[in-house]
Amino acid sequence: MKFLCAVFFFSALAILQTPAEESQFAWTVGEPFIRTRDFNDDEWIAIKDPSIVQYEGTWHLFCTLRGHERTHAIVHTSFTDFEEADATKPVVLPNHDGYFCAPHVFWFAPEEKWYLICQAKDSQWEIEYQAAYATTDDISDPTSWSPLKPMKAVRPPNDNPWLDFWVIRDGEVVYLFFTSDNGKIWRAETELAEFPYGWSKPDLCFDGDIFEANHVYRVDHEQGKFLNLVEAQARADRRYFKAYVSDTLDGEWKPIAGTLARPYAAAWGPGENVEQTAGRWTHGISHGELLRAGYDESMRADFDAPFLFQGVLHPDRQGKDYGKIPWDLGLLEPVK
Repeated sequence: MKFLCAVFFFSALAILQTPAEESQFAWTVGEPFIRTRDFNDDEWIAIKDPSIVQYEGTWHLFCTLRGHERTHAIVHTSFTDFEEADATKPVVLPNHDGYFCAPHVFWFAPEEKWYLICQAKDSQWEIEYQAAYATTDDISDPTSWSPLKPMKAVRPPNDNPWLDFWVIRDGEVVYLFFTSDNGKIWRAETELAEFPYGWSKPDLCFDGDIFEANHVYRVDHEQGKFLNLVEAQARADRRYFKAYVSDTLDGEWKPIAGTLARPYAAAWGPGENVEQTAGRWTHGISHGELLRAGYDESMRADFDAPFLFQGVLHPDRQGKDYGKIPWDLGLLEPVK
């Protein structure tokens, strides 16, 4: 299968300047490019929560694997072409022997190190469950990551979980975005020199019909526009993505694709805008990440970038506990 980088039928700048009610997106997707069963030895159930960077011509993919014995683990695999991905054998990162998942990987230029941000548990930490990080000098070596350490971020003032942590830098400030599974997106910040510590109390960005996987990108490199993509779930078993834009990371986020009738990406419902060219294999567009234009902490991306996501058919998840859902990974291509 081919994954060709197409362009939208309107320009990125036009999208940013178009009222929310007029914004439209359209995608195609082939078969899953990587499936759990491609490398499954009956230990693993699902591959999900992808984070991907391209470095020196090689794609480095980090994901959560969910399993029978070990419920959550982060894995790494690499390939030069997406057609090769299903022949790879992801390697579990050995830097944490407990729960860790939902990775976000990037090069942190001020320190000249690769960072992996994730959610994790460790009974030795003062707060057992929280945002954590690891570093390496060699992204190609999954054994080289340092042991996880807590980021000491501040939990929002509610009893809901905080999860799916995302880092982006703007100038001398580094921001930490995350969701809390109750329709809220939160934002904390720290000075560049203090990263990965020194986090402020989180501020509420906005709330509504949103769920998880809040990912933020700089999409207009000259004018400083930002794109905020977040997963929603009008029905718990069929998820889709919304899109918002802002001039600043700490400013107001305006929807450009903010409903199920007019979504950023949906594989079901009144606004379904994903054509599955190899036959239907998913009803959900869940926990997605744009293929970035760079790999550092500025999180640069193009509006016409492909969108990596996890998906599953409704019948394949019906009646299963969440940890037993057999997620696979696909790549949305924007329609011309």
